[in-house]
Amino acid sequence: MNTIDTQTISPKEFPVTVRVRTHTFRCDASTAAGGADSGPGPHDLFDSALATCKAITAMWYAKHHDLPLERVESHVESDDSQERAGVYRMRVRVELFGPLTDEQREQIQRAIAKCPIHKLMTTSDIAIE
Repeated sequence: MNTIDTQTISPKEFPVTVRVRTHTFRCDASTAAGGADSGPGPHDLFDSALATCKAITAMWYAKHHDLPLERVESHVESDDSQERAGVYRMRVRVELFGPLTDEQREQIQRAIAKCPIHKLMTTSDIAIE
């Protein structure tokens, strides 16, 4: 089981301190939502989970298959304009750097498409208690 703890920093303000294992960071609401934008917001973290999982999955796959992947960039653009209607759109672009053949790039791209967070976001029944 994984535990994440948060607590507000100041009375009547949005910013929170987040603790994950030995890591501590700050989150806040955007200025459009009434916050100070002093840190990423919840939607930013949601989108970041997908972006980081894609990059880490690519590196993991390349290391385990001895492929010459040197670096990965992942980019996520999100559209929350229909979120209240139950639709949240994310566009993902992953760039692979290194002396890879076309076949190796395709192998890594197939692995990226199956990253755990992508599967969690698209195929899992999530229960929040």
